[in-house]
Parts: sequence; C-alpha cells; structure tokens
Amino acid sequence: MKIVVIGGTGLIGKKLVNKLKALGHDAVAASPSTGVNTLTGEGLAEVLKGTNMVVDVANSPSFEDKAVLEFFETSGRNLIAAEKAAGVGHHIALSIVGTDRFSESGYFRAKLAQENLIKSSGIPYTIVRATQFFEFLDSIAQSGTVGQTVLLPTALLQPIAAEDVATALLQVVLEPAKNSIIEIAGPERFSFAVFVEQYLNATKDPRKVISDVHARYFGAELTDTMLVPGKSARLGSINLKAWLAGQK
Repeated sequence: MKIVVIGGTGLIGKKLVNKLKALGHDAVAASPSTGVNTLTGEGLAEVLKGTNMVVDVANSPSFEDKAVLEFFETSGRNLIAAEKAAGVGHHIALSIVGTDRFSESGYFRAKLAQENLIKSSGIPYTIVRATQFFEFLDSIAQSGTVGQTVLLPTALLQPIAAEDVATALLQVVLEPAKNSIIEIAGPERFSFAVFVEQYLNATKDPRKVISDVHARYFGAELTDTMLVPGKSARLGSINLKAWLAGQK
C-alpha cells in the first residue's frame, strides 16, 4: 500500500515512515525538503498519484497566531483538493488534545480549523489528538523561565514519547477510517511542575520550578484538565523515567 506521510522528514514523520517500511508498505516522506510543499501546493499532485492513504503530521514553521492559522488552513485546503483528485481513501491527521477547549491559544485555534476542514472534506478520516511530547519538555521549561526560576501552571499534563506517537499512528494506519477523533497520551499524569522538575533534575539543570495556578502556558491560562485526555484515550508504554534513560 502506498502511504504518503506529510511532514515525513520531521520528528514523528521519520519514525512513522521507518515503521511503515518495516511492514513492507510503500511509505513516502513528503516535505519541502523532498519537493512537496502543502502551503504552495508544489509537488502534491505528483506525490499523491496512486496513493491509498495520507498521514499528515506536518507542523507550521511559525507559531504566530495569523501565520499558524494561514498555514493549517491553506495547507489543509491544498492537501484535501489534491487527495480528492488522486482518490485517496483515508486521511489521518495528527492534532492536539484540548483543541476544542483551549481557544485562548492561537495555535490550538489553528489546529481546530484544520480538524474542521478534514471533517467537512468528504474523505474518510481519522484525527489523532496527542498530548504534549516528552521531547517538548525543554521548550515548556523555557517558556516559563524568568532568571533561575521556572514558573508553571498547576494544571495537569500526560505527555507522550514521540516513539509512542509514531506507534499509535501506525496502528491507526492498519485500521479502517473512524470518521472521528481518537486521543493518545502517555501512561503518567502529573502537574506541569512535576514533569518539568524531573526533567530539569535529570539534565542537571539548576533552575527552580515554582507552581502558580495563574501561571500562563504560552500566553494563556489553563484549567486543571484542559490538556489531558478522556478515559478512552490510547496510552503509550514509555514513561518519563524510561524516556529520560533513553536520552543518555
């Protein structure tokens, strides 16, 4: 089966392409570096010829509100049009847990717009909402850093390893289209502070973590469960301790 992975040269895409190829699929990594640009439409028609399935894990190069919305809306329209022309039978997209609850965030609003385009496209689809990745803990810490302190919300996190994200996407590839949303997350749920403090301790970072209910996450205030999944989420197997051990 020919499967095109949009964003196939990135963190998740590379892992997924390798897993697909190991199962004998014709997995194609599509990204600007391979001549496929969903924002401009360059290379889309060519790469989608004979494609059975598309997995979109691409991300915006800018997180500024206007730019990220333009990226996901324009890319989404271009990709959907090209998929219809090519007769693609299943569109899988990676999104974020909480897109429908975190409207204060421009990035989350843009991902919700992308989801809505997919739902209304008429193409059989599965949207996979993931929690934050362990690989983003450093940027989360940096976002709350003031001097030698890291100010973080008291809200809960249930982060997932990129390896588990790729494995979950592989499982979705092997299943029929759901025409709905599924959630994936890591096996542990703690506060922002607990996860980031463990990460900083493991990396011998001297910054001190401080929790504050009013601390903002990339400019927005969170409720306790805004970024964690529901009870039916599919859980990865890699916990923070195991992930940290794998980084050494």
